[in-house]
Amino acid sequence: MSTTYKIVEGTIGLVVILGIIGWGCFRMLKRSYDPAKMLFKLAITVPLVIACFIGAIELSFFGPFVMIILGVAISVMWAPHLGEWLCKPLTGLYDGGNEEPEPKPYYSVARSLRMKGKFLEAVVEIRKQLARFPNDFEGVMLLAGIQAENLQDLPGAEITLNHFCDRTETPPKQFAAAMNHLADWQLKLTQDADSARAALEKITTRFPDTEPALLAAQRIAHLGSAEKIILAAHDRQPMAMPEGVKNIGLLESSEHLRPAEIDPVKLAADYVKHLEQHPLDTEVREKLAIIYADHYQRLDLAAGELEQLIAEPNQPSKRVAHWLNLLADLQVRHGADYDTVRGTLEKIVERFPDLAVAEMARTRLGRLKLELKGHKETPDVKLGVYEQNIGLKYGSPRRL
Repeated sequence: MSTTYKIVEGTIGLVVILGIIGWGCFRMLKRSYDPAKMLFKLAITVPLVIACFIGAIELSFFGPFVMIILGVAISVMWAPHLGEWLCKPLTGLYDGGNEEPEPKPYYSVARSLRMKGKFLEAVVEIRKQLARFPNDFEGVMLLAGIQAENLQDLPGAEITLNHFCDRTETPPKQFAAAMNHLADWQLKLTQDADSARAALEKITTRFPDTEPALLAAQRIAHLGSAEKIILAAHDRQPMAMPEGVKNIGLLESSEHLRPAEIDPVKLAADYVKHLEQHPLDTEVREKLAIIYADHYQRLDLAAGELEQLIAEPNQPSKRVAHWLNLLADLQVRHGADYDTVRGTLEKIVERFPDLAVAEMARTRLGRLKLELKGHKETPDVKLGVYEQNIGLKYGSPRRL
């Protein structure tokens, strides 16, 4: 083997060894809690190691003693680090080891400033975090909340939320949450139902035929009543209280003192009219079905309303199971046969076999015959008795 080859081989080996040592020192410095102290130890260790080799070669008699002394000095410096390295696999099970923590924004400073009433300083802190994490939903909502609720800058909050929601990658649930908060602020701070409706309609337009869109449509249908409640809270009128009944204990009967019940015929007509404008209002449609069954004795019309709710796509499983159970209740109350009620309950088991509602339906199926026996048969009502009542029939509902 030529001398040149040996020199090259030795040089390559030395470079590799030095590279490994350098990489190890770099990793050690990077992970160290005190890099300056670690660098100082390395600066001392290198001369000591060289001195060990020199002492072993030059000082034949005293060489071992010199190496022992220098070795003790090196061990004193590096024993804690060596112990940590040996125990790292065990301690890493509890503290995560050398795994880098996932970078995420921190808003504790901003929240603390908000609690102290330093709203502008809190906004500055939030914007610092959003500069690093521009799509962080928590930071966007916190910023918009301070703008709307603390700084009374609702237009600024609306711009913040719209800027976040205009991104195509915004998840539907975060989009819906942002627009619902904006609608809340429009109603609470400015009593502007039209702007609240516009915010909610963005959900139905952006994500049609989804659960967030159904919930938004439900809320749009009740905006009118919400606006009346809010306005009444801000503009309270004096209420005249009627004089109470004297000597009520001496009356033979108090039946005439009961408040008059709301006419179910008028309620049904109002519900039908409401559903023509808001066909996705599940709450009103459910109430209408109950009136059809209990007042008009029209189980067929009630079943039609509930089946329309059940067939609506993207409804939560708990709501669908509730409507199926309600349909079974009405069928039991109004004389449906065993097979009809059983078929209704079996739909719950078929559609949601792994949910708790399926187990509840199985339990109810086991005692269904007893449940049917506990209800008296409902006398038949001739068809056409209520045909004169306006509101029983209407066209197919319009979708948003």
